[in-house]
Amino acid sequence: MPNSHVQCTLILLVALLQGALSFTYNVTNVLPNTPGGIRFDKEIGVDYSIQEMGTINQFIYKLFDQENNPGDRRPQDFVQLYIDVHAADATAVTLGNTINMSSIFIQDYEGDVKWGFTSILYHEMTHVFQWLPNDAPDGLEEGIADYTMLKANYFPPGLAKPGDGDSWDQGYDVTARFLEYCESLLETFVAQLNKKMKDSYNDSYFVDLLGKPVDTLWKEYKQKYHH
Repeated sequence: MPNSHVQCTLILLVALLQGALSFTYNVTNVLPNTPGGIRFDKEIGVDYSIQEMGTINQFIYKLFDQENNPGDRRPQDFVQLYIDVHAADATAVTLGNTINMSSIFIQDYEGDVKWGFTSILYHEMTHVFQWLPNDAPDGLEEGIADYTMLKANYFPPGLAKPGDGDSWDQGYDVTARFLEYCESLLETFVAQLNKKMKDSYNDSYFVDLLGKPVDTLWKEYKQKYHH
């Protein structure tokens, strides 16, 4: 469609202006005529999305790279965001440097959809820039992504409170709260843990950084909040 071609050209020109990090951010609304696609264009928009992707990129680098050493960063120079439809009620899915955000999520979101969209974008862009070794627990990887939301003040109401959960690697909001506790013991804990995960993962990283096994830390965390 002609309108889509014009939109993509605008996206490229705006993305090329992201000079500070030499990054390109591309946003494509695959379903502009669906309720979710229409709401995206009306209440969020391509320009806002690209602007926030740059802001989030810088936030994640600051969170993960305390020493400002580019060699410690997962190399990326391009991030693609699609507004699309996904099976199994997935809000969003990230593979490599490509993020697929559900138009159904945008369509059905109650409240400030721009805030909800940005919250999910913090989570998904963390997956683009965090180290993801094959042997790392999925729950830890998802917990780090939710921890980024927490640190950025985009942690949705109703998610886990401090002390909630059944295990440290339960994932998402529960693991994010546990990482928050670990960060209270060592201010740069998450950054250092992510750095250690560059090539592989081992539970011993918790001992290296905090001097205690992760199961002991989890018990102490639960005791702190009387769970």
